Amino acid sequence: MVYSIRQHLRIGVAIFFLCLIAFGCDSKKENATLEGKPVIAPGPAENVSQTTDPTKSQSASPQGANAKPDNVSGIAVEVNGEKMTRSQLDKDIQQRMTEFKDQLPTENVENARVEIRKALIDEFIIRSLLNSEVTRSKLTASEKEINEILNSMKTQLPAGMTLDELFKKNNIDVSAMREEIGLNVRINKLITAEMGNKAKITDKEVTDFYKKNQDQFKQPESVHARHILVAKTSGDTSKITSGKRAKAEELRKRLVDGADFADLAAKNSDCPSKKNGGDLGFFARGQMVKPFEDAAFTQQTNVIGPVVETDFGFHIIQVLEHKAAQIVKLDEETKNQITVFLERQKKQEAYDGLIKRLKAGANIVVYGS
Repeated sequence: MVYSIRQHLRIGVAIFFLCLIAFGCDSKKENATLEGKPVIAPGPAENVSQTTDPTKSQSASPQGANAKPDNVSGIAVEVNGEKMTRSQLDKDIQQRMTEFKDQLPTENVENARVEIRKALIDEFIIRSLLNSEVTRSKLTASEKEINEILNSMKTQLPAGMTLDELFKKNNIDVSAMREEIGLNVRINKLITAEMGNKAKITDKEVTDFYKKNQDQFKQPESVHARHILVAKTSGDTSKITSGKRAKAEELRKRLVDGADFADLAAKNSDCPSKKNGGDLGFFARGQMVKPFEDAAFTQQTNVIGPVVETDFGFHIIQVLEHKAAQIVKLDEETKNQITVFLERQKKQEAYDGLIKRLKAGANIVVYGS
């Protein structure tokens, strides 16, 4: 359905912002090591942990094609002469392990450490290659471009939070953050240049995608309903339960007699939806408990249905609108969604090709653990 397309369209600043929260940004990087992964903004979010195993990266010189044993110089990985020390790698691994410690079962800790090490090495390789390439290409990021991204980030903050508070909470240095954003702006320009004339999405591409992916544009049967809930609790006696049912029946009678549904819900419902007059919006099958769903999908619109009992309590339901299952039309909104999706797809392909090309022409040496 159309929602599956929309889920793939969350790109750019939003992705950068989420990565920022997850991994932070350390202004005291040693030898340009990477705390967070490079992100194309506003392009695809590559999963660097799934790229080619860095220990098998091809090199411009024979010695770089294979991982080496431990090196007395304390270097973990080298990319065209740019080095990441083992001490910095170990520090970054420990930081990532600390961030995810509550999510890792004990038996998975060592496997996680191995995977994090691989990911950090590949992040360093990719970052080094991209940084060198944007510098070689003389690409720049203006203060205006950086500020635009920062302003976009502000719109995605939780209510009441400021960027300064976010940075402070995650120990983020503002100047380092601006530098990171600038790099991402430059990388995005690099990707755009890599795409060339392929960047523009044609009407034919949009139409072809729509025709070949009809399953992605299915909207299931749905209803728009509102309700009033008289909630049950685990300690209710049969007498209390009977009293609550009687209250629900009385409220229903008042509605049938013409009482205002929103007003009655606001004053009597035990559901948070009472703030919206009991309005639950549209929902499809499978989103509500079965007795509630069965009632909502069989009631006639605008009728005050009979009291329905669920594990939550007693509900008085009114269906405001009932939509049959349908295929979303190829209107302007849908065309725009497809266009953005295809643009992202092309950027991902261009990014993957760029990284493959840069790796093939680089001297990459990963030393043994």
